[in-house]
Amino acid sequence: MEALLEYRKLGRTGVKVSPLCLGTMNFGWHTSEKDSFALMDKALELGINFFDTANVYGWKTGEGVTEQIIGRWLAQGGGRRDKIVLATKVYGVMGDGPNEARLSGYHIRRACEASLRRLQTDVIDLYQMHHIDRNTPWEEIWQAMEQLVREGKVIYVGSSNFAGWHIAQAQCEAAKRCFMGLVSEQSLYNLATRTIELEVIPACRAYGIGLIPWSPMEGGLLSGALEKAKEGRRSEERTMKLIEKHRGRLEKYEPLCRELGEKPGDVALAWLLHNPAVTSPIIGPRNMEQLTGAVRALDLKLSPETMKRLDEIWPGPGGEAPEAYAW
Repeated sequence: MEALLEYRKLGRTGVKVSPLCLGTMNFGWHTSEKDSFALMDKALELGINFFDTANVYGWKTGEGVTEQIIGRWLAQGGGRRDKIVLATKVYGVMGDGPNEARLSGYHIRRACEASLRRLQTDVIDLYQMHHIDRNTPWEEIWQAMEQLVREGKVIYVGSSNFAGWHIAQAQCEAAKRCFMGLVSEQSLYNLATRTIELEVIPACRAYGIGLIPWSPMEGGLLSGALEKAKEGRRSEERTMKLIEKHRGRLEKYEPLCRELGEKPGDVALAWLLHNPAVTSPIIGPRNMEQLTGAVRALDLKLSPETMKRLDEIWPGPGGEAPEAYAW
């Protein structure tokens, strides 16, 4: 039975997605194919209908390992394909040739065809540019995307890791062509990393673009890293460096979570979900416990006082630009 989720519109589109997005970056890397299948089945059972991947995931150049795993899962049938909004990405290096990366029309076309084959589907619901390509003109990018939409191979186009002015530039150029342009932006956003509050979030709001935060746990920092370290549980080297950088804040944050009677990771996820600009944070579970645990955040209501205390512990950039740094 599906969980009773409050589905949200993806930006200004009419399509509805779950308030949590299943990130698949660990599939074929930290998570076996068998376990990946189980996670996707469980996500559907929980009501999660938004799945995100990328052609580079699996980290074997040109192979699209994660997309292949998802394709084999979809090929089992049972209505799986019709139950999900499927998102993937283009930009990363997919071979040794000079045109096997970035956002030239040449690469976009070939990369899309390859993703469709690996995913064993005839359409990508949300095709995202994984990064900005400053060397390719927008008329070339939009021409390629428009053609894919006309052919029915792509429905919506999104961005990832764009600056606010990139979003504005993209939308202005799309408007000239009477094309819908971007419907979503996937950005690094969490309690510890709030830079996008300056200009990306205002740009998304102005253009009706859905915000899909990635790394809501800041690589494990916000999921009880300090407590785990005290228990002798080993963290990745990057997380250990983050712990030392943010130790003072963690020493206030984790006790606050204990005071609330909630897990730190659930509080961090709930904080994102309280932001009206956020459509669907990406969760990247390695195992079933992480997936089912994340759903708890959907029922966690943070009081104004708690939100204020979180802001004091993890201060943002001061609001939106330019008021954040000027009068």
